[in-house]
Amino acid sequence: MKTVSLPENFFLGAATAAAQIEGAAFEDGKGASIWDTMCREPGRIADDSNIDVACDHYHRVDEDVALISKLGLSTYRFSISWVRIMPDGRSVNQKGLDFYASLLDKLNAAGIRPWVTLYHWDLPQQLQDAGGWANRQTAYLFAEYARIVYSALGDRARYWTTLNEPWCASLLSYVGGEHAPGHNDPVEGVAAVHHLLLAHGLAAKEIRQIAQQKQWDLRLGITLNFAWAHAADATSEADKDAARRINGVQNRLFADPIFKGEYPADVVQDMALEADIRDWIEDGDLQAISTPIDVLGVNFYNGCAVAGPQDGYKPGKPVLNERGILGRSPNVGSASVVGVPRDTPHTAMGWEVEAHDLYELLMWLDAEYAKQSNTDLVITENGAAYEDEPDADGFVDDSADRLIYIRDHLGEALRACQDGAHLVGYLVWSLLDNFEWACGYTKRFGIVRVDYKTLQRTPKASALWFSQVARDRQLLIPQAD
Repeated sequence: MKTVSLPENFFLGAATAAAQIEGAAFEDGKGASIWDTMCREPGRIADDSNIDVACDHYHRVDEDVALISKLGLSTYRFSISWVRIMPDGRSVNQKGLDFYASLLDKLNAAGIRPWVTLYHWDLPQQLQDAGGWANRQTAYLFAEYARIVYSALGDRARYWTTLNEPWCASLLSYVGGEHAPGHNDPVEGVAAVHHLLLAHGLAAKEIRQIAQQKQWDLRLGITLNFAWAHAADATSEADKDAARRINGVQNRLFADPIFKGEYPADVVQDMALEADIRDWIEDGDLQAISTPIDVLGVNFYNGCAVAGPQDGYKPGKPVLNERGILGRSPNVGSASVVGVPRDTPHTAMGWEVEAHDLYELLMWLDAEYAKQSNTDLVITENGAAYEDEPDADGFVDDSADRLIYIRDHLGEALRACQDGAHLVGYLVWSLLDNFEWACGYTKRFGIVRVDYKTLQRTPKASALWFSQVARDRQLLIPQAD
């Protein structure tokens, strides 16, 4: 084993999302989101659960802030629920703003840096009824929502993220059918890709303008979920093209317009059989989308190996699931790709565990985007679900799986820092066990166990270890051969 010290300004923290933990589904004026609706559609959620209570964070804010503080984490990333602020997506609910103002005040009082995400998939149902993200008007409504929230709360937080994982909010939600609203329409999905990115750009311009007017300190960004696909056979042109397709539709489709002001031509061509994204671009859109950002949030869970078409392959076979690995999902732009399992451990989600993939991704992101634009990289989500087995006191000893997953990925992140990547922080997913979208409460990602009957929070072995790393500013990792 060897000891690696965290860089001086490198921060550690944890992340959550409103729909997954808050509960209080219709209290104090909150409206219905697309996830409130989807939870009530039979067969959509694995355990037929809903988000009416979730982790009851709405009523347990004091307890959860105290928990973060006790763990010694410097940063807490959370999302604001659009429907708690604007139940119909348009009109303001003051009680919603008051809730988040209070949360921010409590975090600041505890010395915890707040990291605010404006959208983590809980689109107001009334806006979905009007077409959702397939409707261009939703982008303008989001910019107005961002303006209202930032105007009210921008003095309480420095770090602001517009969108979380637009890949999921578009392709997985409007094409793959796995996430709300659960549609299966490539045309809707590709329109949603563009309108989400437009929403980001319009919101970024609004927020930046307010910050400049009020002279507020601001670090503004977006969070993307990245895959890292390898050619199963590095000498095969078909396999290399398969990796290009996956990395293209998962990574470059979203990062290129933000940093380069254009969609990657090869990916546009890959997607054109299903839908041509150029059909939705209007004058000024790409200029808005490429509004400069300060921070790129990197969500990463795993990589994969892919190959070109093989014997028995049928066009249209699903290739990706929500975290960019082979399984169920949309095929937009990647219909000629086949997954090749690697000899790695797997999480409870069936996802491969190979921490070095994170290192390769970070070095690519740094070279391709961050260095050229002087943009910070922050790992805004990284973690794993396992089959936790609590003891009689509710304690989970996950030192043989989740702890090792986090240790190894954090180690590869720090290695990227040593090799020059402009990476400044790492946020584990997730602080709490919570509602895992279509999986309901059947999968646990938290470093803190939540007993869903009593709602008691119990830090797992991984939380205690992560807390110690945060306090010591040192990580003990296996010595490379």
